[in-house]
Amino acid sequence: MKQVLYASGLSLGDQQIGKRRSPRIIALLLSLILVLILSWIFIRPGVFTIQPIEALPEGITYIYHSRGPEIPFFSSPEGLCLKTRGAVDVFCRSAALEGSAELAERIFIRLPYSHWAYLRSTGGIELES
Repeated sequence: MKQVLYASGLSLGDQQIGKRRSPRIIALLLSLILVLILSWIFIRPGVFTIQPIEALPEGITYIYHSRGPEIPFFSSPEGLCLKTRGAVDVFCRSAALEGSAELAERIFIRLPYSHWAYLRSTGGIELES
């Protein structure tokens, strides 16, 4: 039996096999996307950034799980003060830092300070440390 090759370099049989696999690949990709979305919903990750301060001269950024619904995705002590009080003072900042200690058990990754993430937490407001 003579096999005819088309311009793509595939025989008719090869082209038909490719067409049959396409719905499987689409189904697999959709399943993967669904798993990622559901994982995101159940894990509820967050990013908490502490800008450089005397006690932590390098600053730090945490990616953690089990973020509460009242906490924004990007948060920081200053961002939480701005959200709750509308202003940042020493007492609010230190209370927010103490409250962030509960994140220690839920941290996925510790990263260097990210100024970009910090600005997201404060709504783009630059605050002195």
